[in-house]
Amino acid sequence: MTIRTIILSAAVAAMAIPASAAPQGKLDTLPRGTYGCEMPGNAAGPTGIPVADAGFKIINASSYTSARGSGSYLRTGKRVEFTSGPMRGRKFRIQGRTLLRELDEDGSLGRMRCVLYGR
Repeated sequence: MTIRTIILSAAVAAMAIPASAAPQGKLDTLPRGTYGCEMPGNAAGPTGIPVADAGFKIINASSYTSARGSGSYLRTGKRVEFTSGPMRGRKFRIQGRTLLRELDEDGSLGRMRCVLYGR
């Protein structure tokens, strides 16, 4: 076998690996639109308490904008991580088509939720 044949075989094998082979799941994007973020309320008051300046808007593919600036995010399976801009480092878990729950530093579900409410 020649070096060229080996390199070609390796390239073909690499292309055969599906996108879902990523450790956290398939690469995808969030539905475009405006996401409002809130903390849960209680039975005696409002069902949700808005969190000022936590909301954002998915504008295309993997880009977002917020009151503090713009950036990008990465979605793998049910996990979303903001990779640049003012929300860099924030992580969420997708729960349904229009609901995100922020993840705490240890990876557990946090209290804040962000809901897609406008396109």
